[in-house]
Amino acid sequence: MPALRDLVALVEGWYPPERAEDWDAVGLVCGDPDADVRRVLLAVDPVQAVADEAVATDADLVIVHHPLFLRGTSSVAATTPKGRVVHTLLTHGCGLLAAHTNADAPAGGVSESMALALGLVDLRPLDADPLVERDKLVVFVPASDADTVRDAITGAGAGALGDYDSCTFSSAGEGRFRPLEGADPTIGTVGEVETVAEVRIESILDRRLRSAVVAAMLAAHPYEEPAYDVVPLASLDDPTRGSGRIGRLAEPMPLAAFADHVAGALPETAHGVRVAGDPAATVETVALCGGSGDFLLDRARAEGVDAYVTSDLRHHPASELREHPGSPALLDVAHWAAEWTWLPVLRDRLVAALGDTVAVHVSTTNTDPWTFRV
Repeated sequence: MPALRDLVALVEGWYPPERAEDWDAVGLVCGDPDADVRRVLLAVDPVQAVADEAVATDADLVIVHHPLFLRGTSSVAATTPKGRVVHTLLTHGCGLLAAHTNADAPAGGVSESMALALGLVDLRPLDADPLVERDKLVVFVPASDADTVRDAITGAGAGALGDYDSCTFSSAGEGRFRPLEGADPTIGTVGEVETVAEVRIESILDRRLRSAVVAAMLAAHPYEEPAYDVVPLASLDDPTRGSGRIGRLAEPMPLAAFADHVAGALPETAHGVRVAGDPAATVETVALCGGSGDFLLDRARAEGVDAYVTSDLRHHPASELREHPGSPALLDVAHWAAEWTWLPVLRDRLVAALGDTVAVHVSTTNTDPWTFRV
């Protein structure tokens, strides 16, 4: 049976907290990291109805998307709604973990989950994040010391690529140098040209590791003055993470039919689906953003999509976008419903990782704040 700390490590491995926005408040809100976890409840909002559901289902951990204390607090007394949630959970031995903006952008995150729920294919980020900045280290080493230097740089973090580590490339060559007066050469004699069989070692590293990797290389290298290059690599877009998603429908359909399709793919809410556009217009390419996505309106228009689906659209940004010729249709859906689509994806990931050691339940409690419309 896993401990709470194991569940936190698993979830934050998929959705690293360091990738959250600076203003966000993610991570473990309450709970004993050493406590056993047998049952997990997944929900969007950390509200009292969800806390009550956690108690009713005997959950040991609730994982939510929205933070409980986004703006901080000085009290968790049960005299406030948020304090009452903490009080309810803790008195029943239940922890609370939040994954918010750190769960929006990656593969298996909120926007990708929403795109899959809508049946989109050929997915890519609408506004891709840049890949981690990287360098290439090239160093020339006597053949007899190549393994030592290679182990030193990979031990400092170079050569980590995806699911691989210790990645390097080596090629044989000939080094030539002449030690001058005052030098203390490992190989060769002062004043005489020396030729040495050397190996060129190349490896990729995250730029944040540059100082550590170079220091490890210099410490392991036998030469008094090693020859090496550190080459900054071009910045590229990450094909797996970024704000929103863009894709296409397997079969085009009229906007009116697409709106019905969206409504049927998401949990039912009083909000429903608000639409701006010609009901007869054909929809094939679709952009979306789980949660509040008006910051991507111009990006969606620049991509030339037929429709953009998101939540919390305001009057002026929506009106201004629709004034542009050829602008996409807009579909505004309930914030809670859009982000709920992440929960089944997270459940499947947890079950695949933990097997039957933990029971994972997706909350169907509707925590959308709007209860009816006239």
